[in-house]
Amino acid sequence: MELQHIDGEDKGNVLLFALSTCQWCRKTRALLEELNVKYDYVYVDLTSGEEREEVVKELEKWNKDISFPTIVINNDNVIIGFEEENIKKVLG
Repeated sequence: MELQHIDGEDKGNVLLFALSTCQWCRKTRALLEELNVKYDYVYVDLTSGEEREEVVKELEKWNKDISFPTIVINNDNVIIGFEEENIKKVLG
């Protein structure tokens, strides 16, 4: 899967699954950037074919409901939805 990268402070491996049209996903990205967190993201709705299948399969490992935004931190901590206080606590 092709990820977009945002530079910032290294706070571990941070991966955001998002939709390009989702306001909560935009707020999550803005918060990560406000916290100066280095992260990768993928807009699931902008993928297609085999890439989409791969992305959805990976997302489903972390979030069975396949809802957005979903943040995976260090392959063991997952934050589902725009949980501002939780994101700040874990990455702030």
